[in-house]
Amino acid sequence: MQERRADIIARELEERIFDGTLPAGARLDEVRLAEHFGVSRTPLREALQGLARSGLVELVPRRGAFVRKLGPVELMEMFEVMAELEVVCGRLAAKRISEAALDELRAANARCRAAVEAGDPEAYYAGNERFHGIIYRESGNGFLEGETRALHRRLKPFRRRQLRLRGRMAQSMQEHEAILAALEAGDEAMAAEALRGHVAIQGEKFFCLMSSLKPAAAE
Repeated sequence: MQERRADIIARELEERIFDGTLPAGARLDEVRLAEHFGVSRTPLREALQGLARSGLVELVPRRGAFVRKLGPVELMEMFEVMAELEVVCGRLAAKRISEAALDELRAANARCRAAVEAGDPEAYYAGNERFHGIIYRESGNGFLEGETRALHRRLKPFRRRQLRLRGRMAQSMQEHEAILAALEAGDEAMAAEALRGHVAIQGEKFFCLMSSLKPAAAE
C-alpha cells in the first residue's frame, strides 16, 4: 500500500525536530513548507495535526504551528500509561485470540524478523505496528482498542525513534517472541508481563531515548 503523502511529510518534519534543525519554539510556515514538499496545504496540515497529537507541534489559533518542547516527565507518563493499556489488551487477548489472529501475529513477526536482518527500522516499525494492532483488536473490547490505538498514534514518533538505538530492534524482536508464545499458550499473566516489559520505557532505555531526542526535548 502506498504511503500517504501526509505521513511522509510528518516523518521528515519529525526528523528535523529531533535533530534540532527545527528547534523548540520555531514557527512552521505552511506556505514555505508546502512549497518545499511540493504539495497543497491540505496534506501539510494533516501532517501538522498528526505531529500536534504527538506533542511535537503546538497549533495556535490565528498564529500557526510551532515546534513544541516535550519534557521527559510528560513522555515517561505517556509511556507508563501506554504500557498498562497494552497489558490489559494482552491479558484479554490471551483469553480471546483466535487461531486466525495468531497466524496474523506470526506473519507480522516474520516481517519484523526480516527487517531486523535487513537493518531496516522503518520496515520493522511497520511490522511492529501491525503486531500490536492485532493484539488490540483481539482484546475483544472496542473501547479499550480505540483508547489504546489513540495513545499508540500519539507515541508513534517516539516508539519509531527508539528502534534506531543500537541493538533495540533485535531486543524488540525477542520480546515479540515472548509475547507471541504467551498468547499461543493462553497465559494471561505471562502475556501481560511480556507486554509491560516490551512497552515500558525505564532506566537506561529511557535515558537513551531522551538523549536521542535531546534537541527537541531537553530543558
